[in-house]
Amino acid sequence: MSSLPLPPPPLLLQTLPARQGVLWVRRGFALFMRRPMGFTLLFLSFLFVALFVMSLPVVGPIVVMMALPLLSLAFMVATRGALGGKPVHPGQYVELVGGRQKARRRELIKLCVVYGLATAFIAALCDWVDGGSFEQLHVEMMVEGGEPGVLLTDARLQFGLLLRVALTTLLALPFWHAPALVWWGQQGTAQSLFSSWIACWRNRGALLVYGLAWVVLVVAFTLLVGTVFALLGARQMAGIAALPAGLMFSCAFYVSLYFTFSDSFGWTTTAASTDQPNDQAPTNGAA
Repeated sequence: MSSLPLPPPPLLLQTLPARQGVLWVRRGFALFMRRPMGFTLLFLSFLFVALFVMSLPVVGPIVVMMALPLLSLAFMVATRGALGGKPVHPGQYVELVGGRQKARRRELIKLCVVYGLATAFIAALCDWVDGGSFEQLHVEMMVEGGEPGVLLTDARLQFGLLLRVALTTLLALPFWHAPALVWWGQQGTAQSLFSSWIACWRNRGALLVYGLAWVVLVVAFTLLVGTVFALLGARQMAGIAALPAGLMFSCAFYVSLYFTFSDSFGWTTTAASTDQPNDQAPTNGAA
């Protein structure tokens, strides 16, 4: 006799010490090093599709922004599976958009649409504030002989950069845990955004340490690589090392997202089967 699927365990909002932020980074790197090829292919497959979609006029960049919550959720699903001994592969994107989980998929699509539109609004607002200086800064940085330092003295650009950082950070908080809350917590779009905001605010100390740890790691790695190649008399090689380093840091960051979620909501079990939600199970509240 077949048994009914078990409902997911309850999500219990936790209050964590600030030092937990460092542990999230360490656990992200540790698991990435166990499955480097799988997680790298997972990230590169998204980049490949994103580059193609970005070529579409007008809607391309917005669609890519809409897909970012799916990227973070795919990494969380892959991370949870890897902890249970499962393989990591790009097909995990298909698991999110396929299958019979229509209710969860509908909420994920809503989440993606809200995120994409909000990101587009922030970009348009900041472009209006700085008068297009940010886009010009990109051009100056890419063109040989450009002078980005001159643009950085522009007061409008400085204010626009600060506004971008502030608004992007505020947008990230409600969306930080929202995809996982929709997928595993079976919450609706609005409830997941609210629960994520509350969890991030309650554990703001840990998230601040988490962010600072990533900044310190990237800066320290950049200085170390630059110094080593300078001593070897091959400064131009530092740029070549930046590509694999960027992939490593990006993948480890996305892997660590699962640990920020699991610790914040007491989600300590690992995947045992397909680990897809059961739409008939009762909804668990997180906040």
